[in-house]
Amino acid sequence: MLASVLCLALAAADGGDPLAGAAERIRAHRSGDLVVTVVDARGAPVPGASVAVAQTRHDFLFGCNIFAFGAFAEPAREEAYRARFKELLNFATLPFYWASYESTRGKPQYERTAAVAAWCAANGIAVKGHPLAWNHPAGVPAWLPAAPEESGPLLMARIEACVRRFRGVVDVWDVVNEAADPYRFDERLQIADLMKSIGVEKYLLESFAAARKANPEARLLINDYRVDDTYARVIDMLAPGGARVYDYIGIQSHMHDGGWPAARVLKVCDRFARFGVPLQFTETTLVSGPRLQAGRWGPSEPALEERQARDAVEFYTAVFSHPATTALTWWDFSDAHAWQGAAAGFLRRDCSPKPVYDALKGLIKGEWWTAAALAADGAGKAATPVFFGSHMITVKTPAGVKARAAVQFPRPWPPPSLERARKEITIVVPAP
Repeated sequence: MLASVLCLALAAADGGDPLAGAAERIRAHRSGDLVVTVVDARGAPVPGASVAVAQTRHDFLFGCNIFAFGAFAEPAREEAYRARFKELLNFATLPFYWASYESTRGKPQYERTAAVAAWCAANGIAVKGHPLAWNHPAGVPAWLPAAPEESGPLLMARIEACVRRFRGVVDVWDVVNEAADPYRFDERLQIADLMKSIGVEKYLLESFAAARKANPEARLLINDYRVDDTYARVIDMLAPGGARVYDYIGIQSHMHDGGWPAARVLKVCDRFARFGVPLQFTETTLVSGPRLQAGRWGPSEPALEERQARDAVEFYTAVFSHPATTALTWWDFSDAHAWQGAAAGFLRRDCSPKPVYDALKGLIKGEWWTAAALAADGAGKAATPVFFGSHMITVKTPAGVKARAAVQFPRPWPPPSLERARKEITIVVPAP
């Protein structure tokens, strides 16, 4: 039943523009009905009371990596980076690349991570750690022994140490990164040797077991750039005996050569929705500068900025409209310090906003954001559809008495197949 509920996007898109039904799918899958009843201190309804519903946070995670936090020499650029990050987003990915995170054995960068995580917490931004295990030069410190019987225990100890150290602070983790093509990188890498020695399946299961041991309550991801059956076969390895060791499926969507058409986005979502767990788009890239040659990119250009914004709006709309998705993370926030040196940010190098920033703000904090002004009926009730998340409700009686209440209205998981989610709240106004 769950898989059939989640794999609805392509059917809805058949016969025309795949985004034609996106608004209706967003209404169906991203909102519920909030009913507010206003009563006085005696419990009697208050007809005619004004009811304002203001969203304060999305349930859906709109995020970005926050790797450039603290990296700007100019205070004004650093301030702009932070201000715009918290203005737009509610989710941040923290770096745990082993080669740089623990370049000196026994000296991981816990203090820096804790400082960034504390800033995120103070600003209502959830965090995720990325990655714990990765067969890539960035995931293999130079000091790691080559022998699998030594590198394996050290990797598992590193996973346990990171997850245990940040339990209660970082409780979402990309555990294994890009295992669908285990040997596509330098085969001399120690983790490649480990994977060859014990097999991909054991490498995966032991990595997830180490993370789960360190924090049984953590939410764990498998993450990959592959979006085909090769990745699906890797995911199948993570359910021995039918018991899944992961909580989310991570999907990368680096689009340096142009945005994915909405039909492709929905097809990818449907392909992995069959596993019955939430999907997170973990690394999304669209560029606003030209490719000069392999590995080199030109600076952001106005015409390409407009294309980046258009492609991003289409991509975000398609992802947000699919019932299986719960998060979308951009890669990187600013062109400064961006991956591959590409102009991939929401912000230019000087941290001024590009059109993509304003376009997505118009969706995330505009079109997909609840701000309703209502009036209670004769029974003291006021009802409105709201986007899932956190809301502040302010009521005012005809006599001018005010009351406020914070409401949490998370999206149900698994999503209901037919009935809309509904939440009722009663607000008692004090005597004048």
